Amino acid sequence: MKIVVGYVMTDESRAALEWAIEDSRRHGSHLVVVHSIRGGGSIEAEEQEVLAYRKELDAIDRRLTNEGIPHTVRRLIRGLSPAEDLVAVVSEEEADMIVIGIRRRSRTGKLLLGSDALEILLLADCPVLGVKAKSQQTG
Repeated sequence: MKIVVGYVMTDESRAALEWAIEDSRRHGSHLVVVHSIRGGGSIEAEEQEVLAYRKELDAIDRRLTNEGIPHTVRRLIRGLSPAEDLVAVVSEEEADMIVIGIRRRSRTGKLLLGSDALEILLLADCPVLGVKAKSQQTG
């Protein structure tokens, strides 16, 4: 099985990645970790984002290698939305599933999904798993 994991530096994306890593340990799934930037904005802003993600994505790559998890890390800037990129990667990689992080929402907010998550659900021809980060409740 091959799983595409959408990745941005959020607790939700980290939770999605952890779910995919556990699935790979159990079932030998190949992970394709994808970070997508649409591009076309200011060069300085894009350079800052690329540099910020380089360190984190390199660390993910090292971790997966060290843990023996079959994987590919893809860093994309090709004019597509993150949702379009994830769906395209599923086709390119002949993947079986997309795993994304989703935010917890208020009662009113539950009527709306994030725009990227909604676009992925509408465009994908494969199962999409939404993973929430663990709650940080105190008490």
